[in-house]
Amino acid sequence: MADGPKEPQLEFPVVFPLRIIGEEDVDFEPFVLEIVRRHVPDLLEENIISRLSSEKKYRSISIEFLAQTRAQVDALCAELNQHKRIKMLL
Repeated sequence: MADGPKEPQLEFPVVFPLRIIGEEDVDFEPFVLEIVRRHVPDLLEENIISRLSSEKKYRSISIEFLAQTRAQVDALCAELNQHKRIKMLL
């Protein structure tokens, strides 16, 4: 019996894109970047793109970083997911 489709395996280190979405607030971007920098201390400013939705209700912060391990990515996503201010991770 087949186990079903397997997740694609990433080979680390790998450039990893992540988008964090939450309700717009003055401190949302600094709040998100503080968390990200705990896990990715060498995050470069040029790898951060912040956009406000057309209705100005939500902010999307896109980052790209060199992920060293799966554990690093999992820990970052777990910490981001535990905050109610973060509505979605892509």
